[in-house]
Order: sequence, then C-alpha cells, then structure tokens
Amino acid sequence: MLSAGCTTMQPPDKSMNTDPIDPYENINRKSYTFTDVIDRKIVAPVADVYIDYVPNRMQRIIGNFYDNLAYPNVILNSFLQGKVRQGFQDTLRFAVNSTIGMAGFFDMAGPMGLPQHDEDFGQTLGVWGVDAKTYLFIPLLGPSSNRDVSGIPVSIFTNGLFYVGIYVIGAPVTVPLSILGVVDKRARLSGPMRIRDEAAVEPYLFVRDAYLQQRKHLIYDGNPPREAYEDPGMHDQPPATPAR
Repeated sequence: MLSAGCTTMQPPDKSMNTDPIDPYENINRKSYTFTDVIDRKIVAPVADVYIDYVPNRMQRIIGNFYDNLAYPNVILNSFLQGKVRQGFQDTLRFAVNSTIGMAGFFDMAGPMGLPQHDEDFGQTLGVWGVDAKTYLFIPLLGPSSNRDVSGIPVSIFTNGLFYVGIYVIGAPVTVPLSILGVVDKRARLSGPMRIRDEAAVEPYLFVRDAYLQQRKHLIYDGNPPREAYEDPGMHDQPPATPAR
C-alpha cells in the first residue's frame, strides 16, 4: 500500500523552490501536520500520564520488553549487512534476554558484554549502496525515505508480537500490547520532541534534516564523513565493504 501510494505522487510545480531531497514537500507537510495534530491531541497527553505515573524502573522494564520483541529485526539485518560477528552476538543477546531476562523484561545480556545494536532493513540497503533520494513523511508513522520505507514491512514481520498475536494469544491481548508499545515509544521520544518544539523555528525542516542526518549516522555506524553532515540531502555513500 505504501509503495503504491508513493508511485502515485506527482512532483510539484518546478517553479517552486523545493529541496531536491524533498520533491513531495507539499504532501509531506500535510502528512506532518496531520500526524502532529494527532500526536498533540491524543498520543502525547497519554504519554505524559505514562511518564508521570509509571515509575522509571517500570518504564525501563516495559521498554526492555518491547526492544526484545523487535530484536529479531536487528539480528537479521546484522547478518544481511555482513556483520557476521555482531549478528551472532545479537542472536546470543536475544536468547539470553528472552530466557534469563524473563521474556526481555530485564536486560541481562548488557552486563554480560552483549550490547544492544540498532539495525534495520533501510540501513542494510544503505550499506549496500542504495541511496535515499526522496524524503517521505508517512502519516502516523513519521519520517522515512524511498529507501527506508521498505523496512516497515520487514520490521513488522520480524517482530515477535506479530507471531504471538497470530498463534498464541490473539487480538484481544495483542491490541492493548500494541497500544502500550506506542505509548512507551512516544514517552521515550518526549525529550527529542521537546527539543524540536523549543529549538526549531521550522519544525518540519528540523525533523526532516535531523532524520536524514541520523540515518547517515546509523549507516556509517557513528562515523560518517564530514560532508554527510554538512549536506543533509546528500546521497548516502557507504563504504564499499561493510564493517564486520
């Protein structure tokens, strides 16, 4: 559905002063405004209640649980990027936290020297030379690109909650769990969202540029070339051989 929606977009009038990385800025801005209204009116107030009334330790436990459910996506993409050693470490981390860590509620792997990594299919494509040429803002989901949008279905089908909902506990339990996951994620983003509101003269551009820079940071494992930060719209040029 997302791919079809992207192909039906029409480029804006060439007379408009549009950044080359954001040819659909008019549509993206509307999606951003719609998502921002939903966030401010519904999601953010619920997240604020969650932050105020759920103890910090419990928030960490809940966050650990959802991070562990989504960790198969990290494992898969570690291997796809050629990071074989990291892939085995991530697999062991998932196994330890899923068992000793009681379904991921407790991060027992971190103190054992198995750090948490952040990999996804968009990064994998970037590592193997696929450029992010077009910025997209997906309603309710947030910033993405023509490259990174392909990672959305991969992240869904590699999330443990997807299979638990189908084969084990069903929708009556997975729907509330999914809602709690959204609230938990929004609570963890409360700091960056405040920075956006306080520091950004133009929030839309702030989010766009921050997202593009962050993706380059992740693709290069925290060591992007200087020019990648100087021009947020510059095409990704990952190393020819991925780090192992």
